[in-house]
Amino acid sequence: ARASSRSYVIRHGRCEMLRSPCRCHCPDGPAMRMHGVRRPRWVYRGVHPHRDSVQSPFHDPSLTSHGRLLAAVRRSAARASALARSYAGGSPHGAVSEVVHGQFEYLMHVNVGTPATRVLAIVDTGSNLVWFKCTNVRTAATTTPAAIAGGASLVFNPSSSSTFGRVYCQSGTCHKLPGTSCDASSRCKYAQSYVDGSKTTGLLSTESLIFDDAPGGCVGCRQRRQLLVPNFSFGCSTATAGTFRADGVVGLGSGDFSLITQIGAGTSLGRRFSYCLAPYYVNASSPLNFGARAAVTEPGAATTALLRPDPRKPLYTVVLESVRIGNARFEHLSNVIIDSGTTLTFLDKVLLDPIMEEMTRRIHFVRKRPPNRQLQLCYSVLGPSGKFYFYKFVPDLTLNLAVFAEAVTLKPENLFVEVQIGTMCLMMAPVTPQQPVAIIGNIAQQNFHVGYDLDKGTVTFAPADCARSYRSSSASV
Repeated sequence: ARASSRSYVIRHGRCEMLRSPCRCHCPDGPAMRMHGVRRPRWVYRGVHPHRDSVQSPFHDPSLTSHGRLLAAVRRSAARASALARSYAGGSPHGAVSEVVHGQFEYLMHVNVGTPATRVLAIVDTGSNLVWFKCTNVRTAATTTPAAIAGGASLVFNPSSSSTFGRVYCQSGTCHKLPGTSCDASSRCKYAQSYVDGSKTTGLLSTESLIFDDAPGGCVGCRQRRQLLVPNFSFGCSTATAGTFRADGVVGLGSGDFSLITQIGAGTSLGRRFSYCLAPYYVNASSPLNFGARAAVTEPGAATTALLRPDPRKPLYTVVLESVRIGNARFEHLSNVIIDSGTTLTFLDKVLLDPIMEEMTRRIHFVRKRPPNRQLQLCYSVLGPSGKFYFYKFVPDLTLNLAVFAEAVTLKPENLFVEVQIGTMCLMMAPVTPQQPVAIIGNIAQQNFHVGYDLDKGTVTFAPADCARSYRSSSASV
């Protein structure tokens, strides 16, 4: 019999049900134990190499690091535009995944199925569906090379997993996901579009996911406890198109099909998660936490309320009241999306213009023509020492959030980045008719512990040294 919605942890080689005093057999029998300590190669590591990392199958060696940055800037503009179109107005202690940074975007390895297949997927707080590329007879379709715009990818084979399940059209799960339809065998089909025009279609399915309950340490050892999330609803993609390049997407939005919502519904951890994005220039790991481990306890934490999301596209939105640079304060009330997948920060022009004027007044370096039309303010610097002295002139910028009157202070490294050799640019862009939504992007979030509590409806920011926030002996990419 298939597993129910109960959740289990693997403890000392045994499978135990959460919130239960008794020890239980794994719901899927001997095959489930393949996830356990006897097969370390299937233990969940959750590594998030950036798509441009040399260890990523999507690495393009023809691009320089600055070229990859400018490509990320272009993707930011497309992503902001699409977010605007969609925007209206275990373990008792938790679970953790290891994040290995790259430049401006983050991928995570996900262990899915029994025995587990580790796939590489984008971590995305701006979307909700979790999907992976699939193939073989159980989906009655194969992802063809022509359908994949990008490099080589790993494809999940449902026929090799004993825990794979189909979702049919008459089920409540199928009706809950917008845009579904039926195939000839009454299986539930989905279609998902992304910010750059990329698309995925396939079959809504169920599988098992596994997470470690603590960072670092003895991965795969008998002492290691793990969190099992059975019957996880995800998209088994049978075709992809466009410029999107990855094995799939892990949606971390607040919708019914996101990773965080399903963990909250299927375990005792609640709908809480946090991340700490290490700067791209630091060779270190950082964590993605779930449950109690997502608590933000660092000094200087600032908590504000999340606006109630649009059920059709539940994004994480806060109210920005004003911006302060030194003694200069610029007031303008606006709703701002927090998005880990967007590189740039987008602000209303009435805020961005005085910010640039104040930066120009304070930074006494030679102005330089921006290499990208999204970038507004750039300076010329010479050598590493020039960049060091440049940051000495860049002031902090404080975001004053409404509701709880909290303040989040961005450091110079959150504001300016070397986009080309000798060119430092402000990583902010104006809200436009093509991109009419304000966004706090991931550069602005680097070296902050950002915690989301969907049950309380809050988000918390705390300054943190993200490079030291995850204990691991293998942190490089």
